[in-house]
Amino acid sequence: MMIPSRNFLGALVPIALIIVYAIWTTLSPNPFFPGPLTILQKFRELWLFDRVFSDVLPSLRNLLLGYAMACVLGFAAGLALGRLPLLRVLFSPLLDFARSIPIIMLIPPFVLALGIGDTSKLAIITLGTFFPIALATIDGLKRTDPALLDVSRSLRLPWWKELTVVWLPSAAPSIVGGAQTGLQVAFILMVASEMLAAYRGLGFITMQAQLTFDSEGVWAGIILLAILGFLLNAVSNAVRDRLLHWHIQSRAMARSR
Repeated sequence: MMIPSRNFLGALVPIALIIVYAIWTTLSPNPFFPGPLTILQKFRELWLFDRVFSDVLPSLRNLLLGYAMACVLGFAAGLALGRLPLLRVLFSPLLDFARSIPIIMLIPPFVLALGIGDTSKLAIITLGTFFPIALATIDGLKRTDPALLDVSRSLRLPWWKELTVVWLPSAAPSIVGGAQTGLQVAFILMVASEMLAAYRGLGFITMQAQLTFDSEGVWAGIILLAILGFLLNAVSNAVRDRLLHWHIQSRAMARSR
């Protein structure tokens, strides 16, 4: 007996929801909840491919560039604070205080200081994504097995060798998890920053549709954001599996014993 693939089974619930939504909007028409065919028509008009270069690509560029800068800065800061106790004592209170501020509340002052262009968007995405990556790096380094450290020190490994052979492999699952969380945060901040103050972008177009009571445009924007978020998550999962294949295999072997 053939077992349906995971992709097929995973598609059953979304398909069922779309069918239920189509039936509901047909039986009870509502201007704020247009039917699926109407939404798809608006989606085609807006995003295939009228606004790809003017709005979609600039948003994705800000997202990826801000995320890349946050990864570099977050990893560097987490590595420094995780490996140097003095720096951790000095800067941990500041880090805890800064990360407790909702980053969305900082969008207005960033816009006032940097304008409504791409610079403020990059700053907001970078700052908001920095914290989960830095904290995950610190936490991962703290979880390094003391037995491995004892072995490396008994072998008198140089500091860079100890870092690359012991510290980073032990912290890798936590660092990659923080990077995945950071990507989700970056995606949310990309949309939020464009909805509050921008002249282009996915969030801006969707917000303009809301302000003009264009429900079809709002739903078309939501669908595009959902597709992009799904694709980004799929890519991040593939990268995670590639980077941590040794960790995944070791856990699978441990469960099979």
